[in-house]
Amino acid sequence: MQRRSTRLVKIGDVPVGAGHPISIQSMTNTRTSDAAATLAQISELRSAGCEIIRVAVPDREAVQALPEIIAGAEMPVVADIHFDHHLAIAAARAGVQALRINPGNIGGREKVRQVVRVCREQGIPIRIGVNSGSLEKDLKPEKELKRGDAAKKEIRMAEALVASAARHIKYLTAENFQDIIVSLKSSSVTETLEANRLFAEGFDYPLHIGITEAGAGRSGEIKSAAGIAALLSQGLGDTVRVSLTAPPVEEVQVAYEILASLGLRRRPGNLEIISCPTCGRTEINLERIAREVRQALEQRASDPAAQPLTVAVMGCAVNGPGEAARADIGIAGGKKSGVIFRQGKVVKKVPEEELVSALLAEINKMECE
Repeated sequence: MQRRSTRLVKIGDVPVGAGHPISIQSMTNTRTSDAAATLAQISELRSAGCEIIRVAVPDREAVQALPEIIAGAEMPVVADIHFDHHLAIAAARAGVQALRINPGNIGGREKVRQVVRVCREQGIPIRIGVNSGSLEKDLKPEKELKRGDAAKKEIRMAEALVASAARHIKYLTAENFQDIIVSLKSSSVTETLEANRLFAEGFDYPLHIGITEAGAGRSGEIKSAAGIAALLSQGLGDTVRVSLTAPPVEEVQVAYEILASLGLRRRPGNLEIISCPTCGRTEINLERIAREVRQALEQRASDPAAQPLTVAVMGCAVNGPGEAARADIGIAGGKKSGVIFRQGKVVKKVPEEELVSALLAEINKMECE
């Protein structure tokens, strides 16, 4: 798919925009003042494939922990600041690779100007984070919309988000500052889509995309996937965070799944598992087998040096190996048995209870060839 052309902005050594791969971010949920706990979580996120990490900086104790976190993170650290421009300035001077500020609550133009000056001195970018929940009062759409005017309200909110971003881009560029990334987020998928579309018509700054406050569990994942995939399919988005009420590592895993489904990124370890949904033709316990295969290959999936591998777990001869012929290797079920196939060709037939072990053995054999 054709991606939107943007400026290049670098967060540490990670390029954002200008056609570079869409980077994956997450945010720690530890107390940033607890450097050891924060670094432990960052290590887990790094293993999952996270490329940029954001940390909340709500107080001076968090600022004091930043140098240790930055030194041990092994990826760019972005300080997330609300309400207090002094914390933004202190975080920039502590060595973070970027700031995320919400200009609507940072305290006015003069305070933004002070933050910009320090970022320019430190050579770090600013992400202007505009959220529907924290718009400036003068930009908030009227509340007096009649019932049935939901669509009109969404359009007005999207226009307000873009107006807020434009206002604060003007503040930054007036200080001769151009290292800007922008995010326009709402918990509404349609508001987020419209805001990003409108913004892209008038600006070429890279976009950080996501659906804010998407929620927990399956509903949060589906909502995030719907919004992020829709943006990406329009060529919008240069860096992404999936915002879930869940352990941060799950955000990274879901982000890779979304990007992989659109052919934009592969997961760490370049592992893809495809499996059919099962039906009345299935005569093996496909759910159990698919789960066991995924668990067995988890370690491989976290190895960035592993060769690309697509594994199919199919329930019957209809779905595999024929429909799964593009897989490098796979299983196709039969009556209490199944076959192992490679590139669509059957290698052997084995009993159901041996399918997983036979598949893993064949993968090992294939990788040694």
